Parts: sequence; C-alpha cells; structure tokens
Amino acid sequence: MLVFDTDVVSFALRRSPPPALLRRIAAVDPSEQAITSITAGELVYGAHRSDRAEVLLKRLDELVWPNLRVLAFDRAAAVRYGRLRAELERAGRPVSEPDLRIAAVCLSVGATFATGNVRHFAHIPGLRVENWLADCR
Repeated sequence: MLVFDTDVVSFALRRSPPPALLRRIAAVDPSEQAITSITAGELVYGAHRSDRAEVLLKRLDELVWPNLRVLAFDRAAAVRYGRLRAELERAGRPVSEPDLRIAAVCLSVGATFATGNVRHFAHIPGLRVENWLADCR
C-alpha cells in the first residue's frame, strides 16, 4: 500500500498539476492508494484557510474522498506512535506531532509513504519513504 502525504495530494490538486506526478499516481493500483486521517484533516484545514475554500473543498469531495481510502489513527497506530515518540525523544530526534502520527499509521499497516518532505521522515525507524515531488518543484 502507498500512503500519500498532504504535499503530494496538494500538488495533484493544483490547477496545473505536474504531469509526471499524475502519471506516477496513475501507475499505482487505486486499491493500493490511501491517505491518513491526519492528512485528510490537513487538506480540509488548508482548504478552509484559502481564499478559494469552496473550490478546494469541492475538489476534495469530487477527487479525493471517492478515490483515496482514509486510514484511521487507530489503536495499532496509537501504540506505534507512543513507542516511536519515546524512542525518538530518547535519541534526541523528536518529530512534529502530525508527522509522527502519519508515520505511525503507515507503520501500523506496513505502507510505503509518498512525500516531498523526505527529510521530515527519513530518521523514523522502519518507515519506507519515497520522494514523490523531487521532479515537481
């Protein structure tokens, strides 16, 4: 399974999304594509902060929610999160709260994480991270 970060979904929803990114997304079986509930919240928050809120919320309703499974921050993710947070803090490498929750969800389901913010996630033990925006910036 491949879990998309907020930045990947946001790039794909642009007025003129990068064709290379759209091709890459299309190459993944739709049943293997997902986002986390944390990412879903970030997308809604971003839409509401925009001066194009109605347009962006409509795009989420039409393009994102029907096509991407939303993975919950459930008990398995919470257990992973608690252990990871303590481990990373002991090592002096804390991670932002939302990023750590997203990573915990990915780890709890054995997913690969697609992001443009590889640096934020690179030191999380066991998390498979792919840079999906390297050619899009």
